[in-house]
Amino acid sequence: MLEENNIDLIAELDNYRLKNKISQQKLAEILGVSVVTINHWLTRKAKVNKINEYQIKELLKEHKKC
Repeated sequence: MLEENNIDLIAELDNYRLKNKISQQKLAEILGVSVVTINHWLTRKAKVNKINEYQIKELLKEHKKC
């Protein structure tokens, strides 16, 4: 289940990025991670840790409020 939730979260993050025309570089800056990390998440080469998962959820929650 954790992996499935992780995949859903990353898919939602990528949709947010594309919808808002945010580069991987800018997204990395927003989340405080490297571009390589963003790329690895988006290509499913790495899983999101709990701290980053929280940050992603907060970013997406803020976006939904707007």
